[in-house]
Amino acid sequence: MTGERSKLGILAGGGELPRLLIQTCRDQARGVFVVAFKDQCDPQTTEGVDHVWVRLGAAGQAIRHLRDNGAEELVMAGRIQRPSVAALMPDTRALKFIAGGVMNRGDDGLLSHIVEILETQEGFRMVGVHDVMPELLSPEGVIGAVHPGADSQADIETAVHAALQLGVADRGQAAVARGGEVVALEDKDGTDAMLKRLAENRKGEGGVLAKMVKPGQERRADLPAIGQATIENAHAAGLKGIAVEAGGSIIVGRAAVVDSADRLGLFVVGVRP
Repeated sequence: MTGERSKLGILAGGGELPRLLIQTCRDQARGVFVVAFKDQCDPQTTEGVDHVWVRLGAAGQAIRHLRDNGAEELVMAGRIQRPSVAALMPDTRALKFIAGGVMNRGDDGLLSHIVEILETQEGFRMVGVHDVMPELLSPEGVIGAVHPGADSQADIETAVHAALQLGVADRGQAAVARGGEVVALEDKDGTDAMLKRLAENRKGEGGVLAKMVKPGQERRADLPAIGQATIENAHAAGLKGIAVEAGGSIIVGRAAVVDSADRLGLFVVGVRP
């Protein structure tokens, strides 16, 4: 965040993260305006804050409202279920974001393209969630009371390596290893969906989820994140713990995450790849 406390525009998807950013701006007496994406952002996110609801494809409308409301810095926050181009119904402004076959790239290729246009062509300053709330970044080491046993170390290493390889291909950020073998890889449906599939087809106990930053990714958008739901889904899948990238992953609601992990007997550890 810059020192001048310029007004922050939040491009809000689903989940708790946009609400945490709004509360941080309130605590800092910082101006904030929310662009809430229809069918993505939770209705409670916009309560009591200046906002506008827009379709994902209505880039021109979103940019106009951001400018009219004095937003200078922008941050992307919250889950976005990636639609098809047809579902986007892009307006003229949005066509710039999907030109050149960018929708055929992975998520980071798309997000990097969006960040570049918003900065170089639209004149906004893009920041990351961690620039506004650095306390959300995972520290290094064990987070909570449960520590990984010797049997989990191989799974941590295997899952971290698989997550990084998935990231190189820009196909996801998370992987699960059990017994030293990769048993699940994240896809476009996200981490929670991967864990739920693993729970439904449960074939054993133990294992580790790893969530890592994609090598070379645009860090101002889509840093890997875990929350209380991640803990609960990992437990339902029979896992022993979660490894996240120290200094590169976001823990949403850390106190609740630690409480849930301790209660369910899961470890959470920040690792350096």
